[in-house]
Amino acid sequence: MPFIDRADAGRRLAILLEHLRGPDVVVLGLPRGGVPVAFEVARVLGAPLDVIVVRKLGVPFQPELAMGAVGEGGTRVVDEEVRHAAGVSAEEFAAVEVRERAEVERRVRQFRGDRPPVSVAGRTVIVVDDGIATGSTARAACQVARSHGAARVVLAVPVAPRESIATMRGVADEVVCVEMPRSFFAIGQFYEDFTQTGDSDVVALLERAADRQASAPRATGGAGAPPGQADPPLLDMDVTVPVGQGGLSGHLMVPVAATGLVVFAHGSGSSRHSPRNRFVAAVLNRDGLATLLFDLLTPEEEVDRANVFDIALLGDRLVEVTRWLRKDPATSSLHIGYFGASTGAAAALWAAAEPDSGIAAVVSRGGRPDLAAERLAFVAAPTLLIVGGHDEVVLDLNRWARAQLRCEHRLEVVPGATHLFEEPGTLEATASLASRWFTDHMATALN
Repeated sequence: MPFIDRADAGRRLAILLEHLRGPDVVVLGLPRGGVPVAFEVARVLGAPLDVIVVRKLGVPFQPELAMGAVGEGGTRVVDEEVRHAAGVSAEEFAAVEVRERAEVERRVRQFRGDRPPVSVAGRTVIVVDDGIATGSTARAACQVARSHGAARVVLAVPVAPRESIATMRGVADEVVCVEMPRSFFAIGQFYEDFTQTGDSDVVALLERAADRQASAPRATGGAGAPPGQADPPLLDMDVTVPVGQGGLSGHLMVPVAATGLVVFAHGSGSSRHSPRNRFVAAVLNRDGLATLLFDLLTPEEEVDRANVFDIALLGDRLVEVTRWLRKDPATSSLHIGYFGASTGAAAALWAAAEPDSGIAAVVSRGGRPDLAAERLAFVAAPTLLIVGGHDEVVLDLNRWARAQLRCEHRLEVVPGATHLFEEPGTLEATASLASRWFTDHMATALN
């Protein structure tokens, strides 16, 4: 049965999405044609609406073949297998990325204006388009949403060929589609009115959705917070931690009645903006733990790549930051734990091995504890090692490191996960394990 127009398609799609209704749901429309559909979905579910702007990184001599995608906030998804198979050099890849990233930023400014993006960290995100043909854009959108910290990604479209839906189940936790015809030539054949959606139409729909959210009555729970959401944080601020002649940039989040504070140490190719660490931090904040995400090196130090792998230097930075937190009135009373990813895990264990470090707990995600080998026996803090089941080399290194630890420790293997925990549900499982480890051991430290 064809759809009258995109609004009709959105209303029919929303019926199949009723089971997702809740305070933690966000609807993201792919501009331009996906936004009118998403507008109706968001209206029916009573959810906030935003755009998700992505650009495919096409192989230079075959643009329809995606070797990755970019989204706002510096997000990048790379298909190394396609890039290498196509023989695309680093310089050629960079040129494509620069061009497409500029287009992303232009479209974001055009569609959203001065409004801040709707936060998706720790939430269920419904990615909506007006249909799927090849699926490359929808696939990229799901990957970008997940890299922004979405706890669950649902791809929802009015129409798509059956084979495309099957392939999408690998990038989304759930795929919802109204019509899956056996004969499929183009999306437009299933709409009576498939008039092109203009930029001004997208802007107008986003403004209407924002006004609707602002005026919607809200039932309140404790301290005036919407049901299912945490109270407003006590602190949510950018900070600069003084070290030597410079400072380290960071972001401090302290929930009301925080039970502890977790300091994040990112990996060698990342920063305080790591979407995976931000996702884990959002889960910890929801569970009553304060977090500090910060850059381990100053901008000047980052120029020398050797510093990125200097575990002693990075570990000492964690020690300095910990001392600073213990002197600050806002955090001085909180027990402190470390969450380290990749090389950051080695730095966390290095710092935790300091005499009288007083660290309540350590969690390593896809970590390289072997890089702190000489200090592992001196770590006193309860340590949780989390490794992906398909990250075989790192798993072996963690098994070796586990034998060197003398403290309370545990190794948790997340089935189906690779090194970056990009597979559906794997990062969510990691965050849950970390939260439980920290809350259990912070409570023990308090007693």
